[in-house]
Parts: sequence; structure tokens; C-alpha cells
Amino acid sequence: MGFTIEDLADGVLVRVLDARLDAAQAIRFKDRLREVVARDGPRIVLDLSRVEFMDSSGLGAILAIRRGLPETHRLEVAALGPNVDRVFQLTRMDTVFTIHKAAPPATPRPAPSRPAPAEAGAAAAAQGGAA
Repeated sequence: MGFTIEDLADGVLVRVLDARLDAAQAIRFKDRLREVVARDGPRIVLDLSRVEFMDSSGLGAILAIRRGLPETHRLEVAALGPNVDRVFQLTRMDTVFTIHKAAPPATPRPAPSRPAPAEAGAAAAAQGGAA
């Protein structure tokens, strides 16, 4: 289950990259997302625009994440496609979650910086080692 994390002024935007959020993905999704919500917040927005299919296991994973949030955090969903929106409506989860028509604007997180090879060699030489 892939996703990216982008910064919002008051939390993070999690863009789900897979087309399915079902029983095969739900446990892994829930475990990985719990790591995110443990360190980020207070607002977590799930961008589900790429998710074309979600079953009850996928919805259960999202609910489990919501239940595990600290009281100061909130989980919102955004950009639901027709099939995913139907799941939220049929289960009345559209009355539980804040649902945005589109994902809010966010700033991608930069990749962790690594020294360029020349910098790494110079640093090692300065410490008396070889590059």
C-alpha cells in the first residue's frame, strides 16, 4: 500500500497511491498509516482520489486509524471517487467523517538529504578516513 505525505499548515495530507483499499491491503495500510498519525497532525487528510475500489476492510482500516488518534487529532477524507463515496454513504460514515470534495493544497516533503559523493569523500578525508 503506497502513499505519499505532504505538509499542510495544520497537519499532513496523505495521498493514497493504490487503486484498491480492500482486505488484501487493509492491515498493511492501517499499520503504516498509524506510524504517520503518531508523529504528525493534528489534522490528517486522506486523499482517496486514486482509490477506485474500497471494501468494508478498507473502511474498517480507516475507522481503526481514526479511533487510535489522540484526542487532539482529527482524520478527514478528500476526493472520493463515486465507488468510494458510495461506501461512505451506504455505511453512513459520511456523517462521521469530514469529507472534502478535493484535497487541500499541500507542500511535498523534501526527500532526506544525502551528501553528494564529493562531499562525502571530503568529510571522510577530514576525519582521517578514506572515501
